[in-house]
Amino acid sequence: MEKQQENGQKTAFIAIVGRPNVGKSSILNAMIGQKIAIVSRKPQTTRTRITGILTRGETQLVFTDTPGLHKPRNRLGDYMVKAVNQSVAGVDACLLVAEAGAGISYADEELIGRFRSMGIPAVLAINKIDLLKEKSDLMQEIAAFSQKFDFEAIVPVSAMNHSGIKELIAELSKLSMPGMHFFDDTALTDQPDKVLAAEIVREKLLRLLDKEVPHGIAVAVERMQERENGSEILDIDATIICERDGHKGIIIGKGGETLKKVGTLARVDMEKFFGCKVNLKLWVKVKEDWRNRQNLLQSFGYDSRYLDE
Repeated sequence: MEKQQENGQKTAFIAIVGRPNVGKSSILNAMIGQKIAIVSRKPQTTRTRITGILTRGETQLVFTDTPGLHKPRNRLGDYMVKAVNQSVAGVDACLLVAEAGAGISYADEELIGRFRSMGIPAVLAINKIDLLKEKSDLMQEIAAFSQKFDFEAIVPVSAMNHSGIKELIAELSKLSMPGMHFFDDTALTDQPDKVLAAEIVREKLLRLLDKEVPHGIAVAVERMQERENGSEILDIDATIICERDGHKGIIIGKGGETLKKVGTLARVDMEKFFGCKVNLKLWVKVKEDWRNRQNLLQSFGYDSRYLDE
């Protein structure tokens, strides 16, 4: 303990929580300064707990980006809710993200109740202030949340233009406690490269496909290997799993157009993140009702602790 205090290091584990589609992943990416969590306008984009790591001098903040709290409709939905509950139970503090002008939702009420019952300190980030027409609405929202819970700080932010992000990091840093850093100071995430690659592909599918099809999709990276000829090319083979034959046709598109577009967009992001040329190959397979099949969920990398009967 004396050694920890002598080196001046401090750390805090912080869960980012909130209802779906309020910009939790966007805020995480903005704070980290690197895209490590996928983003789309569709709710329930985040399915698993994504860890982001921000080290500024002696302080290391370890963020967990959780799925949006919602009413589950299948086993995958149950998994996502359990992941949120576990995240809140095992952290030093929480960052509740709400949407400017949206008021206090049922999910917000639920989460605030957990902060109170568990004695967890929390910071509130009110996101999307750039879209708010009346600033008086923001003040009313701040007042309403203040009456619900004694937040350590309430910070209006815009993940889109990074307004308020520095102030948010400063407030969260105040919650860190003396202790050795758990991760290397240069680390940005603890996610395996295969998981990051799969999530990049899934993000492009979310953006390009409509209605319910994207939510019935999983992506599994079968192979990820650097070529040995010194060409600095990373070969990635990934399989897109969907629930119906009709969905398979939509994903592939006429003449393979949609699948090609997914591959092109995903490859650009992968090359930016991994810092090398990427040769990406995609396949599409049908696995009916995979979101309710525990063995398939486990094979896609979902934590078995949250998949109990």
